[in-house]
Amino acid sequence: MKDGDIIQIAHLVEDLDAAMQHYWEAFNMGPWDVYTYGPHNVNQSIYRGQPAEHIYKIAVCWINGIQMELMQPVSGYSIYDEYIEKHGYGLHHLKLYFADCEKALETYKARGYDVVQSGNIGDDVFYYLDTEERFQGAVIEIGNAGSIPEPERRYPA
Repeated sequence: MKDGDIIQIAHLVEDLDAAMQHYWEAFNMGPWDVYTYGPHNVNQSIYRGQPAEHIYKIAVCWINGIQMELMQPVSGYSIYDEYIEKHGYGLHHLKLYFADCEKALETYKARGYDVVQSGNIGDDVFYYLDTEERFQGAVIEIGNAGSIPEPERRYPA
């Protein structure tokens, strides 16, 4: 990977299990690794400058070197809920790889893109930038693609 590469495409879904089943049966996408994230396992979780308390489920698989991510908000309030209220479910963000996320953040902040939500899971750090209005609905996330703990389960089993 090199800095700026797209490493993830993420969709917000209403029902994670139904979405995984559809992608698997209709398009043979998968298998999916499934996780639940929230205050119990996301460190330094921040939403709009405050400690974040939201919980969400995700499923990920790899397609030609790009991670496909399905996300279902469970409780609390986050950038995901904001997006659903404005646009409904569907494409939410593209994630860009940076070896040094702090350096990349300096560049994006100088260009007028502040961080809306951030945190880290294992060695993986992530920052959602405030790009939604200027990119007409698209959110850009940056991260280092660090290692994360093992999934809770896999679909199909």
